[in-house]
Amino acid sequence: MKTKNLNIIIVLGLIATIGILIAQLLWTREAFSVEEQKFSQKTHVALLEVVKKLYNSSNSELPVNNPIKKVANDYYIVNVENDFQPDVLEYYLKTEFAKFNINTDYEYAMYNCESDEMVYGNYISFSNRKAKKTDVYFPKHENLVYYFAVRFPNETSYLLSSLRFWFILSLALIVILLIYVYSIYTIIQQKKYSELQRDFINNMTHEFKTPLSSILLASNYLNKQESIKKDEKLEKYTEIIISQSKKLNSHIEQILNIAKSDNEPMKMVLTEVTVVPILKEVIENLQLRNPNLIAKINTDKDYTIKADEFHFTNIIYNLMDNSVKYCDGNPEIIVTISEEKNQIRMDFCDNGIGISNKNLNFIFDKFYRIPSTKSNEVNGFGLGLYYVKKICTQHHWKIFASNNDDKGITISIVIPK
Repeated sequence: MKTKNLNIIIVLGLIATIGILIAQLLWTREAFSVEEQKFSQKTHVALLEVVKKLYNSSNSELPVNNPIKKVANDYYIVNVENDFQPDVLEYYLKTEFAKFNINTDYEYAMYNCESDEMVYGNYISFSNRKAKKTDVYFPKHENLVYYFAVRFPNETSYLLSSLRFWFILSLALIVILLIYVYSIYTIIQQKKYSELQRDFINNMTHEFKTPLSSILLASNYLNKQESIKKDEKLEKYTEIIISQSKKLNSHIEQILNIAKSDNEPMKMVLTEVTVVPILKEVIENLQLRNPNLIAKINTDKDYTIKADEFHFTNIIYNLMDNSVKYCDGNPEIIVTISEEKNQIRMDFCDNGIGISNKNLNFIFDKFYRIPSTKSNEVNGFGLGLYYVKKICTQHHWKIFASNNDDKGITISIVIPK
C-alpha cells in the first residue's frame, strides 16, 4: 500500500474513533441530565404525597401554592403550613420514597418556631450502615413557619451508579482508541524500519557488486595468462578466487531478489513442468561438487505440475543443497513423490544433523539460522528456506518440516493438482 493511501486511512480512522468517543461522552452527559431530571421529578411528587398525607391526618385543606421548593440539586424545602409530628413525618417519608423507588440516603430537619432554628430529624441510610446524626447545617427559610427540609447527600453518586453501562461503554471506547493509536504507532515504526532495512540491503548489495565485478573480470583475465596456467598452485588459487567470487555474487543476487519480492510479488511464468527430469538435473549438479552424495527418487510415475520452472528448480536446489551442507557424514537424500486425493506430495528426506523441535517452526523465517556449530561452519544469510517458503506461497503450495525418527529431517511440499 502506498504511503499516501496509508496516511489517509490512518487519519480517517483516527478522526472516526475520536468522533465516536466524543459523541459517546456527550450522550453520557445528556443521559446524566435526564437521570437528574427524573430523580428531581420523583422526589417532587413523593414529597407532594407526603404533604397530602400530613394534611389528611390533620383534616386540613391543601395549600393552593406549590409547597415544595428545590433550593439546590440535593436540597428541598417543604412548606406544610400546619403542625406535624416528627415520627409521623419520618414514616410518610419512608413510605413515599419507597413507593417511588428512591433508594438513596437522605436526611431531614424541621423548623422549630419556639427556638427559631432547624431541628435535625434523622439520617435514613440505604448503604448498609447505621443511621447516624450528622452536623450538616440546614439553613432556615424566611416567611415560613411550619416546614421541613430534606437533603440527599449521595445524590450525585446515586445518579452516576445508574449510568454504569454508559461509563463502561465510554471506558471501552477510550481503551479502543488507545489501542488504535498504539497500533498505528507500531505500524509506522515497523514501516520505517522496513524501509531502512530495504534501503540498507539495496545499498549494501550495490556496493558489493561493483568491486566484485572487478574481481571477477581481473580473475578471469588472470586465469587465462600462460604464466598462471604453467603454475598449478597459482592456477588453483585463481580458480578458488573465481569460484568464491561467483558464490558471493550468487548470495548477493539472492538478497536482491528477496528484497525486491518484499516490495512486490515476484512475477511467475507458469508452465507445465515435468518433475523428475528437474530432480535428476539438480542431483547431477550437486554430485559434481559432492561426489559422496547419494540421492534416490521414489515415484511410480513422472508427474507434471503447473509451476514457474526457474523458481521450481531453485526450490529443489535449495532444499537438496541444505541437506548436503548440514550433514556430518556422507549425505543421503531420498525424494519421494506420491499422489494423495487431488494433491501431489514431494518429501525430501535427508540424514543430516537434524533440527530441535523448538527451532523447527522458525526455519522458514527470514535471516533465521539455527544456533549450532554446523551453522557457524556453513556460509549463508538464512535466506534459502525463506525464499523456498515464499515461492511455495505464491504458487499456493503448502510446505512444512518434520524430524525423522532416526536422523535428519523431512521437508514436504503439497501441490494441488
